[in-house]
Amino acid sequence: MVRERGQYQDLAEAERVSRAVLGLLGARLTAGEVSDLASQLPAQLKDALVHAPQQAQAFGVEEFVQRLAQAVGTTPQTARWDASAVLTTLAESISGGQLNQVLSQLQSGYAELFGKPELT
Repeated sequence: MVRERGQYQDLAEAERVSRAVLGLLGARLTAGEVSDLASQLPAQLKDALVHAPQQAQAFGVEEFVQRLAQAVGTTPQTARWDASAVLTTLAESISGGQLNQVLSQLQSGYAELFGKPELT
């Protein structure tokens, strides 16, 4: 789903972007939330979240996009597209309760990246 939504050339590119996005998301969440979220991810992506820091970092959407752009070597505009491709797919793949728990730990602007602008 991420490959199609993000229009990536191959699965390797989709996985590389997904790992970068999930790693940054994991840095924003508490350790308990990271563990809960990882339990609903495919095995090949769980470790992208599991390596998150013990203490959740507080940074907004714009910094998230900037960090992602730097991590994947792209522009902020492309990084925002990448984040949305991965996080919208994530939102569709996890339970509604889990999504609410994740969004409750993030600033309101993140909901749009998850394809849920109505929750902003």
